[in-house]
Amino acid sequence: MAAVGRKLWSELGSVASAAAELMAQHPDVPSLQAHRYAAGLSQDSAAVRYNEVTGYQTSLGGTTINAWESWARGRGQGSPPSLASLLILCTAYGRGPLGVSEEPISPAALIAEAYERLPIEDQLSLKQFASSPSSNRTAALAQPTALTRSAEHIAIDSAGQVGGEFTLIAPTVEYGNSEICVYTLPNPRPGKLLDLTWQTFGLGIQRLASQIKNVGKRLDVDICFGINEAGLVMATFLASARFSRCPIGYLRCNKIRDGIDLDEASYFPTARAEPTIVICDFEVKHADVIGYIARRIRDRYPGAELYFAVFGAMTKDRDLAVASFDDLTGATIMHAADFEAIFIAATMSPPGIEPPLELR
Repeated sequence: MAAVGRKLWSELGSVASAAAELMAQHPDVPSLQAHRYAAGLSQDSAAVRYNEVTGYQTSLGGTTINAWESWARGRGQGSPPSLASLLILCTAYGRGPLGVSEEPISPAALIAEAYERLPIEDQLSLKQFASSPSSNRTAALAQPTALTRSAEHIAIDSAGQVGGEFTLIAPTVEYGNSEICVYTLPNPRPGKLLDLTWQTFGLGIQRLASQIKNVGKRLDVDICFGINEAGLVMATFLASARFSRCPIGYLRCNKIRDGIDLDEASYFPTARAEPTIVICDFEVKHADVIGYIARRIRDRYPGAELYFAVFGAMTKDRDLAVASFDDLTGATIMHAADFEAIFIAATMSPPGIEPPLELR
C-alpha cells in the first residue's frame, strides 16, 4: 500500500490528494493510515521520519505508529495520538515520499473520522488550534486546501461542512429564472456517508427557499409533500416560509423487491382540481424514486402542476461543482418526471449524505 501511495503521490503531487484517493479506493483505511501510505512510508519508516522531525529528541518506534492507526480504525484497539504527536506527524507526512516536500497537512484531516474518540482535552486543544490565527501556524494551514479545509471543519466545526458555491442551470418554468445557486458537500471520508449537522441541514432548506422565491413567479402551492421523515421536515419549513402554510402531505416509502411502494401511513390532503404541488426529498441518486412518486401523485391529483425540491443531488464524477444539470446522477430521472421546475440545495458524492438524527 505504501508503494501504491507513492505512485499516487507522483501522479497527483500531493500527500493530501493521494490520501483522499486511497480512501476512495479502500474505504476501510482510516485517514491517519492513508496519509502514511501517501507519504510512501512503512510504519517503521514513519517512526524514523517522526524522530527526524523532532531532531531525534524522541525514539518512537513502529509499534507506536501501529497503535495509533489501530485506534483510528475504531475497533477498540490501540491508543490515540496526542495533539503534539499529530502536529509532528503533519510535518513528517507533509514531507512526502522523498522527504523534501513541505506540504501543509491539517491535524484534523489526519483523524477526521475519529475526532470524537479523542480525549476531550485533545479535542478542545485541536479545536483551539484550528481556530487560532497565531503566527506560528503556516500560511498554508491558515488557508488550507479544499480537502484539508472540509476535513478539518467537519471534524471540529459543524458550520463548516459546506464547500464552495456554484451556479447551476436547472429546469424551470417558462420565462423563469433557471440559474440556481448550489453549494457542494465535500466528503473527507470517501466511501462513507457524510453525517449532516442540523446547521448544514437548515442551510440547505434556506437555500431551497431562496431558489423558490427567485424562480421568477409566485408559487401559489396547494400541497407540499415530504418524502419520508427528512423530506417531511423540509416540507414543513418550506410550507411555512414560502407557501403560506399550505397543507402538508406525507409520502412514506417502503422498499420492495422490484423497487418501492407507498406505505398506508402516507397522507394525501384534499385539494382543488389541478393543484400546484411541491414534492420535497432529501436525496436523488440512481433509483427512480421520484419518478414513481410523481406518477402516483398525478394519479391521485389529475392535472397537477408538480415542482421538485431536493436537498442533495449526487454527481456522476468526483467534481461536485458540475458544469451541467446532466452531470447529476439523477438527471435523466428528474427530466423524465417532467417537473415544472427543480430546486437543488447541494451536490454530493457517493455513497451520499445522512440527515441529522438519521431521519429516514
